[in-house]
Amino acid sequence: MSGESAVQFNIHDAKTNLSRIIERVERGEEIIISRAGTPVAKVIPLTRAAHRTGRGSIRSTLVLADDWDSPEVNQAIADDFGLTS
Repeated sequence: MSGESAVQFNIHDAKTNLSRIIERVERGEEIIISRAGTPVAKVIPLTRAAHRTGRGSIRSTLVLADDWDSPEVNQAIADDFGLTS
């Protein structure tokens, strides 16, 4: 949040209003949960690592070699990870 203080709920109110709190967090707010007036937790929005539009969203971006799944390539990968006997 930019310069604003987070909204604070006591534990009882947080349990009663959990759905509403989650909706506010999804809109970007940060919520503080307190016990006896002392802050004990902060609920913050999660950020996604990748914003993909759907299946195949990297189509034509990823280029695979013709031998990408050949026994030789698989063996080389196994060797790199120490998985050969």
